Amino acid sequence: MRYDLFASVPKGVESQLLKELKSLGAEKMRKVRAGVSFQADLETAYRCCLWSRLASRILLQLQLFRVSDEEMLYRACYDFPWEEHFEVGQTFAVDATLVASPLTHSHYVALKIKDAIVDRFRDRCGERPSIDTRNPDIRINFHLRRQQGSLALDLSGDSLHRRGYRQQTGEAPLKENLAAAILLDADWTAIADKGGAFCDPMCGSGTLVIEAALLAGDVAPGLLRDRFGFMGWKQHDPGLWARLVAEAESRREAAQARVPRIVGYDADGLAVRNALVNAAAAGLDKVVHFEKKALESKQDYFPTGETNGLVLSNPPYGERLGERKRLRSLYTRIGERLQTDFTGWHAAILTSDQQLGFAIGLRPERSTQFFNGALECQLLHFTIPLEQVAPVSKGGDDRPIASTAGAEMFANRLRKNCKRLGKWARKNGISCYRVYDADMPEYAVAVDLYDGWVHLQEYAPPSTIDEADARRRLEDIIEVLPEVLSVPREQIVVKVRQRQRGSDQYRRQGKEGEFLEVAEGEAKLLVNLTDYLDTGLFLDHRPVRQMIGEMARDRRFLNLFAYTGSATVHAALGGALETTSVDMSNTYLDWARRNLELNGFSGEHHRLIQADCVEWLQQQEGEYDLIFIDPPTFSNSKRMEETFDVQRDHVSLLSAAMRLLSKGGDLVFSTNSRRFRFDSDALPQAVMKDITARSIPEDFKRNQRIHHCFLLRHAAKGK
Repeated sequence: MRYDLFASVPKGVESQLLKELKSLGAEKMRKVRAGVSFQADLETAYRCCLWSRLASRILLQLQLFRVSDEEMLYRACYDFPWEEHFEVGQTFAVDATLVASPLTHSHYVALKIKDAIVDRFRDRCGERPSIDTRNPDIRINFHLRRQQGSLALDLSGDSLHRRGYRQQTGEAPLKENLAAAILLDADWTAIADKGGAFCDPMCGSGTLVIEAALLAGDVAPGLLRDRFGFMGWKQHDPGLWARLVAEAESRREAAQARVPRIVGYDADGLAVRNALVNAAAAGLDKVVHFEKKALESKQDYFPTGETNGLVLSNPPYGERLGERKRLRSLYTRIGERLQTDFTGWHAAILTSDQQLGFAIGLRPERSTQFFNGALECQLLHFTIPLEQVAPVSKGGDDRPIASTAGAEMFANRLRKNCKRLGKWARKNGISCYRVYDADMPEYAVAVDLYDGWVHLQEYAPPSTIDEADARRRLEDIIEVLPEVLSVPREQIVVKVRQRQRGSDQYRRQGKEGEFLEVAEGEAKLLVNLTDYLDTGLFLDHRPVRQMIGEMARDRRFLNLFAYTGSATVHAALGGALETTSVDMSNTYLDWARRNLELNGFSGEHHRLIQADCVEWLQQQEGEYDLIFIDPPTFSNSKRMEETFDVQRDHVSLLSAAMRLLSKGGDLVFSTNSRRFRFDSDALPQAVMKDITARSIPEDFKRNQRIHHCFLLRHAAKGK
């Protein structure tokens, strides 16, 4: 008899599962999101439960039916012959999942199915089965997508990723089936068949090491379990199952002699103790080796001198353990160890943080997407050449020698820019400036220097550019930056920058909260290179801030959309009588307060106001002698009652601000909207002068449309 079955799997592993099920004898397979549907006889279904390293559950379909309301659900479940599948004296549980269905509460649906099953047994047997949600004899799965319902028997019982060996865990462990998927993607079985060794230098509780040993030792993961869901099923064939188990045990015994050296190390002694306990529970304590050791050289790992194999690890990534600043150094050290001590080996590193991946300092030959829970990760694959090769070195003519022609072209352009702009920056006392801004269209990034740090922003590539090509070009850039700019790799911060809408531009990108103090003329300012899309200092507005400082003496200064208050600091240093900074974000106002205090300014003469600038303007009285307005191009913040569009709303905004401008006062208006057109006819009360040309700094002159800047005065109040 052939059955319709479904194997669930972690998202991203569907293609691997399809291949695995085919090797186990499955037929008529169809890959869907987070699983594979297939047909098989009972023996193959058992093999899938026993041998699948990737599946989470194996579900045997019992019935398909249409569901439009709870009564249809109850009737269909009541009419199904449950007595053919389990006895009234057994326990059962029901799991339900709903997708775009007419029923919306999965727990209620599960209770309705339970009621139908109980009622059927009571009506036919005079007794009812009991519920056991933790360890039932039978687990029933119901899936409802729109109005199509599917009842299934869970052959696995507990999730198949629970092999039975994990007695102890540390922080953020990988699930066993995800670990197996990663090993298969890294081609571990082929490496092991050739006698290659395995090493996880940051093994945690040992999941990757143990799964590597199970694969190399031809051990069916189901052998470690003492219970499956089908064992309580009335149609279970114990003899068939016993034969398959005996076959698996025979294969395990035959393969033990050819298992290569497999080791795991960790700097945390508790993690190593947990790994030893887990290995013993898996029956592998004589097969694998665990030891407390920090990231050391290959000779320490393999005193017998293995010359090839696989280095595979799941190091911490900022979302789970530690801060990125510390982790960048760790990833850089990983790259150094791979290059110097594991030549000729294959390596694979799992990370959810692209920036940390770049810190390894090696060009991955490919990457594979996996999901560790809800966290999107990349498995970066490397082949370490037999000779030690530095990514970038200098030739006799002082040019970078890069691994690709594209990387060398980028390096040449960057070096040329640095030579010209570096001389200009030193002459003018500028420590934060842009050295590259998509000069070569195929290398669409912006490179900014911040007092010894590099802030690299990748512009989102056009849809016509292949994603793999874009990634390779970004790797070209990362490859040459340390050498050309003479900065450590861990001091390069990488961000992918896309067109932002509304409050997205203010969305937090990281969790570090670390600030770097930089100088801009006399001003000391705090920047944050990691946490937000922008750093807290708009480099293209440097001349505007300098202009404000020169204009501010003995004046009352108003900074609307104040952001981090850098313009306010320049006004205060320029001798402003008082400053008022208004912004809707408390985060940025606190940043502005810290910037002011860093320069010695605080108290009632330097007000910080949290408010919607548009609403605040409408409600204010009084006068200011110098006003600076640099609004977002568009905003739809939840704190605003209406959206703001600078092109649509600049006339009403400036009209309200002009009402507060004193006689002889100046209003500086700036916008980064590249398509902006100033409607001077709609502001007859103002004399407007376009000062954009003088507001563009030397390091942004390639892009004259980076912003627009205007100086306004009252038409009737003076020149």
